[in-house]
Amino acid sequence: MTVTVLYSENNYPDDSVERRIYGPDVRVVFPQKSSSLADLSDADCAAAHGLMILRYKVRREDLVRFPNLKAICRMGVGYDNLDRAAAAERGIMILNVPDYGTTEVADHAMALALALRRGLLLHHETQRASPPAAWRYIDDPLVRRSSVQTFGIVGMGRIATAVALRAKAFGFRVVFYDPYLPNGVELGLGIGRAATLEELLGQTDTLSIHTPLTPETRNMIGARELALLPKGAIVVNTARGPIIDIDALGDALKSGHLAGVGLDVVPVEPPVEPVPMLMQAYRDRAPWTLGRLIITPHSAFYTPQAWDDIRSKSAETMQAALLGPRAQNVIPPESY
Repeated sequence: MTVTVLYSENNYPDDSVERRIYGPDVRVVFPQKSSSLADLSDADCAAAHGLMILRYKVRREDLVRFPNLKAICRMGVGYDNLDRAAAAERGIMILNVPDYGTTEVADHAMALALALRRGLLLHHETQRASPPAAWRYIDDPLVRRSSVQTFGIVGMGRIATAVALRAKAFGFRVVFYDPYLPNGVELGLGIGRAATLEELLGQTDTLSIHTPLTPETRNMIGARELALLPKGAIVVNTARGPIIDIDALGDALKSGHLAGVGLDVVPVEPPVEPVPMLMQAYRDRAPWTLGRLIITPHSAFYTPQAWDDIRSKSAETMQAALLGPRAQNVIPPESY
């Protein structure tokens, strides 16, 4: 049986990786040009048994164009851009690629935290000012020794585990909150565990977010939660933008309650004008953001090696779902 896998985007110079993995029993279709699912031809959509999604959303109304679809693979970890309920009604499997980019995102989260906590950006901004600052250290709550800080992690999946091990190696006291993990995970990692989010926030100096975006985690960190952090804390988010209320985050940084913020994700991506106050202040180089705010464009996952992993692991996942022997990385509809 020959099956067709349709890629919604074409970001590759050739199909050598996909062809090597799929073999002769899979017809691979890349679009000539696409900026949304609507740009895909009706013929390609009708023929597709598998659909590969990187950035686009797949909504209930989009699925009408795919009468033969058996599986959708999100070429990444998060799957909040896919309507899982609508797919389940059609018997369409939702797949993801949970094991790519783990080290890259973990490294990025730690890089954001350390760049802020060591004052790298703070000194960078002041030394290139005109006139430059005095040739000396800056005494600021942003700069703190790792070993006197608690590194708090929300969510303890693969990436968060990698972050925890890195933070521990840098001398932080590491504590996490994740109500879905069984007892004893903390013992295996040699770190602490908080019973509630409030308990975690109250003791956290450097907070790193690592939950998926779900109805439960959307706006999980708002003004009330940020106020629970000790004054001078920093917040790093490499997970999903809507987990944190970005306006509350901006207010907390501007007021001085937070000493620093590092973001690889924002609520709407790519950003739509007018952008939130925090992002506009960053663009305007507002004094209260200089050296205290880092924003990267959802790039934490990227290295050339990780990009190759996305291609190969996504193809392997789709092949297993369509041709067997057993589907892998299947996300059930009821999964949070």
